[in-house]
Amino acid sequence: MFQVQKTLISDDVALAKFSCHLSSCKGACCVVGEGGAPIEKHEINHLNKAYTLLKNELPEKSTQEVESKGLIRSSKDGLEVARVGRSECVFVIETPEKVSICAIQKAFYEGRIDWEKPISCHLFPIRIMNIGDLDFLNFEFVPEICTPGAELGRHKNEYLAEHLERPLVRKYGIEWYDEFIHACVHVRNQHSTPV
Repeated sequence: MFQVQKTLISDDVALAKFSCHLSSCKGACCVVGEGGAPIEKHEINHLNKAYTLLKNELPEKSTQEVESKGLIRSSKDGLEVARVGRSECVFVIETPEKVSICAIQKAFYEGRIDWEKPISCHLFPIRIMNIGDLDFLNFEFVPEICTPGAELGRHKNEYLAEHLERPLVRKYGIEWYDEFIHACVHVRNQHSTPV
């Protein structure tokens, strides 16, 4: 484990090879899991605006869920986005190729909304836990979701830390990210040095 400013980071975050492989995993991170996407309080307004904009584009099962039970839910770990059934996010839409994608992110790429998606989704498979006034960043490897990304990362020789540069900068800023990458390289060098 290492520290960068007010974040504690698992060595796995520095050492793991990972590159999202959407065509292979089919967007499993949006539809598989134990709960909805974790959200921060300041994201609620963005999510409400996104739902208002996109509700006519979402599957009927999603809008029925939101209209009957609300968009934001409380869980033992905090707030989360509503889901259909046990795991599928209400913002999931399916491409013609049967890939699950985020309707918010699609609208963002199309220039129809100025907020990309919850930061927890953007950072996955990095998960953040609060420990006092520190954030703890961990690589949450879920085999049924992450195996294609891990295989592609090894094939491309791309590290998780570099692959998630954009969301990490979005969350913590460029100065933090530069310090973080420097620390990641140090951790990698330590792990590659023979004992």
